[in-house]
Amino acid sequence: MAKTVKGRHWAFVAYPESVAEDWLEQLKLSGLKCAISPLHDKDEHSDPAVEDGKKAHWHVIVSWTGPTTYAVAKTFTEKLKATIPVKLESVKGYYRYFTHMDDPDKYQYDPTQIQHIGGFDPLEFTEITFGQRMSLTKKIEEFIDDNDIREYGRLSWSLRTAGMDDEYAVAITSTIHLNTYITSRRHELEAFEIKAKAEANE
Repeated sequence: MAKTVKGRHWAFVAYPESVAEDWLEQLKLSGLKCAISPLHDKDEHSDPAVEDGKKAHWHVIVSWTGPTTYAVAKTFTEKLKATIPVKLESVKGYYRYFTHMDDPDKYQYDPTQIQHIGGFDPLEFTEITFGQRMSLTKKIEEFIDDNDIREYGRLSWSLRTAGMDDEYAVAITSTIHLNTYITSRRHELEAFEIKAKAEANE
């Protein structure tokens, strides 16, 4: 790749056996926005994005604040002892690849295992407004109520398998709020059920 190529968003792959021991700390100290996939250790088929699709690996997105040359990105990944960087044409598409969201024939990784560093927000790449986010959050809460969802993992799975992509994107970046909502709702329902059972036995 020519060193004059520039881009804000770059991707690379890190292998547990060869990446620098402090690579996560280096990412945090860089101040850059980063996203790290769940550890891909269950891939069954060769993956062209990595040297050996069957070797355990992480996919990583690194976002600079402005256009950055390939040479700068490569120097960065070399310090981490990771693969050479690849300029991303679609951050959203690569982020979805973290869990094989668009490829049901591949192993479906847990989206709650995605790590966000430096304020990385996948919704930044979906052109969603604050008002739309609030509306989607309300829709998710109604979905939780209507489907009696009592675990965050069930919510994530339900949205993903139902093809509710926008709601899914909001859910995986609003974990604390939605998990608190689900937990509070579950405790309230369990208390009500215990009380109703006790009254029925009187």
